[in-house]
Amino acid sequence: MSTEMELIAMADRERVVRKGYDEIAEEYQSNREKFDHGKELKEFAALLPKNAKVLDVGCGAGVPVARFLVESGFDVKGIDFSENMLKLARKNVPEAVFIKKDMNKLDFAENSFDGLTVFYSIIHVPREKHLSLFESFHRILKPEGIMLVCMGPDEWEATDEYLGTTMFWSQYSPEKSLRLVKNAGFQIIYDQTLVRGGEKHYWIMARNKKQHKQSLHKRRLSDRKEAQQ
Repeated sequence: MSTEMELIAMADRERVVRKGYDEIAEEYQSNREKFDHGKELKEFAALLPKNAKVLDVGCGAGVPVARFLVESGFDVKGIDFSENMLKLARKNVPEAVFIKKDMNKLDFAENSFDGLTVFYSIIHVPREKHLSLFESFHRILKPEGIMLVCMGPDEWEATDEYLGTTMFWSQYSPEKSLRLVKNAGFQIIYDQTLVRGGEKHYWIMARNKKQHKQSLHKRRLSDRKEAQQ
């Protein structure tokens, strides 16, 4: 890793990721088909009601996730902050609605969605923001709503070269990621490390539980204090 990359400030990390995916959108899309998530997506879909409203967070080019969800009969929205990724998504999955939006600034109404998918996107958000993200997911998912999220397989943070551009990654250990999901108000259905497309990631399927606000608030305060240490 070069010294220049190491000196990229926190405030620039979002710009690095957005610019990176705008530059590699076509190449990134061409590699997605080798990531076979049929099993996980079918398990996710089986837990949703008919005509469910599903949000794909960090949707990229819309394949294979948004395409699968649309073909399963769901009402699908995808969000991403890369304009070039969104252009591809609208072309690849015209039946879905794709919106340019930063996942850290979700302004959907409470209880908007029955399901939520997060594939290969939260790993590009500074890990100290992960708890806030899970809290946002908890808010916009309906009670008993289902979340399927992909996290890093180990604790790691870096800025490095990826497909010819500069990219940033940030992740906690699976143990801490699991605790954050629980403390944000989710009940775990399963968690497991899987290899897809030659890459290892940590996956969590969870059910949204609208807990007593005071109890949930105490858990979140504890996690924030730990993240600041």
